[in-house]
Amino acid sequence: MEFRIDRATLTDAVAWAARVLPTRSPVPVLGGLLLEAADGRLRVSGLDYEASARIEVEAETVLPGRVLVLGRRLFDVCRVLPDQVVECAVEGSRFSLTGGGARFGLSVLPLDDYPAAPVVPEALGEVDAAEFAAAVSQVAVAAGRDDALPTLTGIRLALDGDTMTLAATDRYRFAVRTLTWKPGRDGVLADAVVPARRLTEIARALSPSSPVRLALDGGSAGFEQAGTRTTVRLFDGRLPRHAKLFTLTGASIAEMERVPLLAAVKRVAVVAEGGNPLHFTFSGDSVLLQAGFDDDVASQRIPAVWGGAGELTVAFNPAYLMDALGSFDAPVIRFELMGPGQRAMVTGRTPGQESPGQECPDDEFPERETSHQHLLMSVKPLL
Repeated sequence: MEFRIDRATLTDAVAWAARVLPTRSPVPVLGGLLLEAADGRLRVSGLDYEASARIEVEAETVLPGRVLVLGRRLFDVCRVLPDQVVECAVEGSRFSLTGGGARFGLSVLPLDDYPAAPVVPEALGEVDAAEFAAAVSQVAVAAGRDDALPTLTGIRLALDGDTMTLAATDRYRFAVRTLTWKPGRDGVLADAVVPARRLTEIARALSPSSPVRLALDGGSAGFEQAGTRTTVRLFDGRLPRHAKLFTLTGASIAEMERVPLLAAVKRVAVVAEGGNPLHFTFSGDSVLLQAGFDDDVASQRIPAVWGGAGELTVAFNPAYLMDALGSFDAPVIRFELMGPGQRAMVTGRTPGQESPGQECPDDEFPERETSHQHLLMSVKPLL
């Protein structure tokens, strides 16, 4: 095996495939990257028991072949090579990389022990990569972190016709994002739970310049785009459905500008230590944010459009609230509040794009924006 390749191209390919390599594994070959050179192309692949990644790039093939080398060591070498064309070859039991006067020799791993790459399911359709990546990041903040409840650490990926729904919950919050995609045939219907950490890594690695093809079967999901391919094993089980939870009949509504609201939350939350809640008191044309007890306290009042009767005080976990607010990019944030210690819906709105108003005081508020919704459980105020 022998090939020549630009150093930056090789480094990028190795970094992309090495994302799925396990940090520690009882099977040494799973720490390896498989390099295959043929017909002017270099294919770099990596896998573990949960995911696989493969990327193809251009390379001058001198002698076709394949080799398995430790992926993280290969990446370290690629980063320090001079920025020139790199000559790579298998020489006995070593894989050599030469360029700009520098030369490295890496031990090769046994190919016979390397597992076969998982088969990619048939593609069901494609979705805009940038919109998909944004949607994943918006719901991933609500995914659980407790590995004892693995399904709750996943993101629901549901397909129904030309609608894709992404959802995540850790039982204390619930984020949902819907978007339009292009199914490859009529009647596409699928529902799966993908590990949130893996799906987030995949979404971040996508190029926004071309659509991503999506595949699902009973046990894995596949994502293909412009020379790259990733698979990930699905979780068993299913996430709770959100339709009933997201129905907040009789809620009081408030709206605030997102940027000053998020700034105020971050500022006041500085004194909210030990999980102490951040209090919102809505009244008139403003909302008062308060946090802290005894010696350390903070407060700030900001403008708000309040549709409730009289005054209402609710409280939130500051970290959960900041995660929710940070997942929106709309200029206006809308709260629907059922009361202290009850559900609260957070959505975004762009002024000037309102739909007809719903039943509410003075008909001030348009209907809820449903493409991105984040449900929080408020806590009982302590003030």
